[in-house]
Order: sequence, then structure tokens, then C-alpha cells
Amino acid sequence: MSRNEAYGYAVARIRAMEPLLLDASQLQRMLDADGSDGALKVIAETNYSRWMTEGNAGYDLALEAELAATFDEFVTFVPDRELIDVFRVPYDFHNVKVLLKGVFKARSGGKKRYDLLTRLGSIHVDDLASKIESEEYGLLPFGLSRIIPACMSIWEQSRDIVEIERVLDGGMFAAIASLISSVGEPGMVKWVKARVDSENIRNLLRIKRFGFDASAAVTFLHEGGSIAPSALAPLVTEQFDGWGRVLSYSDVGLAISVISDEGDFDKLIVTLERTLDDYCLSVLLNARYSPNAPENVLAYLWGKEMEVRNIRTILVSKGTNSDRDEVRRMMRRGYC
Repeated sequence: MSRNEAYGYAVARIRAMEPLLLDASQLQRMLDADGSDGALKVIAETNYSRWMTEGNAGYDLALEAELAATFDEFVTFVPDRELIDVFRVPYDFHNVKVLLKGVFKARSGGKKRYDLLTRLGSIHVDDLASKIESEEYGLLPFGLSRIIPACMSIWEQSRDIVEIERVLDGGMFAAIASLISSVGEPGMVKWVKARVDSENIRNLLRIKRFGFDASAAVTFLHEGGSIAPSALAPLVTEQFDGWGRVLSYSDVGLAISVISDEGDFDKLIVTLERTLDDYCLSVLLNARYSPNAPENVLAYLWGKEMEVRNIRTILVSKGTNSDRDEVRRMMRRGYC
């Protein structure tokens, strides 16, 4: 079977799975439902019902199980396993952060938090935990055999957990870029750059709150985007309303130019994060017109992750009696 034929089959499988995704009307019904029980009744009518237990205490496990099942199913028909690992790698790096923090706490007499680990990564969580705790990193993939010792060294020298997270995040984006480059599709490379640009702009807005100057801000930004960190960092001293204008030569600049800063930082960061996630999906959506474009794999899986995020946001809001309009502002664009 040729590569085009293989992805033609993969895209056909994806099209057959699309009706299982929640559409906007189902999410709206969840949002409008009375309390958690009402929202869970809507979920019970969907593909998520196979993972739900009595009550709402286990919905996080159910959402994780549904996402894991989607990854596992994609492995059976997508020609390039790397495209699924692109989505699993962030969970691997999340687990590394949890495990390293556990090691650091244990050395100070604290307790480890294994309950924060996820099984969505590509590395079996028990194997990862064993290797980190025994300091046997040599066979770990994605550059972790080099990154973890570097993080250990940082902790021993400065106890700087922020720097450790920055190193891990940089390693994660480098791993994603490497996986994508091994497949070699230009549209996918553009998506990775969009993800790095989005993360850099998120970080820039967060650190702006603390009054950093450009030289300090640049250390929190990652390489690999379409905009160099050195070009982004000076924005930290500018009003957010001007960011889109300064970056108007870029796609991400055009995406954020529609956001208005109303003086409420918390609302601004929520709007920005939603806008950037929607932008990352939009980079891939043209592939839906192609019957054999590998980008369809990324589009569906990104859309699935956004769906899970939307469901979790709604269910959490029901437990905290959050304002529905505020919750609606947080909702990501769906794949459907």
C-alpha cells in the first residue's frame, strides 16, 4: 500500500469517527443543565458513557480513559506512530515533572504525589517512575536521558523549580518538533510552530504581570516558533492591546489582534488561551478538504483534546456554581 493509500484509509477511518465527537449543541446542553447530575446525563448519551461510574467523582478518570482509548485506536491505523506520540509526549513530560518534584520533596522529608500521574503518555508510567527514582535515565526517549540529569543538577545547585520547568517545557517542544520533522509534512511543521508561538505568548502575558524586563522575559520563551524569542521579549513592556499590531506580520499576531484588553488580567488570560488554542486548530483545518492529508490525524486528536477540556471545564463549573457566561468564555473551538 502506498503512503497516499495508507493515509487515504486513515482519513476514511477518521471520518467514520467524527460522529462520535460532541457537537456544539451537546456542549450547550451540558452548560445549561442543572448541576453536575444534569450535565452527566448529557454525557451518558455519548461515547463517554462507557467509562462513567455512578456519581460524578470519577469523571476525570472517564475523560482520561476516553482520550487514551482514542490514542490506542489511532495507533492501529495511522501509518506514522509519531503523530500519536506528538500528543502523548506532553503527558510524558508532565509525568516527569511530577516524579522529579516527588524526588525533591522526598529528599526534604515530604511525600510524593503519585496520584498526579497520568497514563496518557507514551512511556509506561511505572517504568518511568522506576527509572527516575533509580536514576537510570539512559534508555529514556525524547531527550529525557539528557534533560533529567540537567534538571537534577539545577536542583542541587539552586533549587530553582521554575528553571527546571522551563528546561522540561523546552525539551517537550523540541521532542514534538523532532517527531513532526520525521514525518516531514509542511502543514505539520507550521502547526508545531503555531504551538510554540502560542505557548510563548501565553508565557509572555503571564510574566508581564510581574514586571519583568525583556532580558529576563526572553529566558522563559522557547525556540522553534515562527517568531524568535528575541523578537517577542520586548513586548513584555508594551500594553497588550498593541501586541497584535506589532506581530501583524505573523499568523499568531493576526489571531490575537481581535482580543481587547478590558483591564481584567484574569479575563484577558482566559480569552487569550482560548484564542490561541482555537488558532492552533485552525492551522490544521484546511487538511479536512484532502482525502489523504496526514494533518487530518493531528486535527482530529487536537479537536478531541479540546473536547475533553471543554467537558472538564463544564463539569468543574457545575461543582463550583460558576457563572455560565464566564464558563462559555473558556470554551474551545470544537473539531466538528
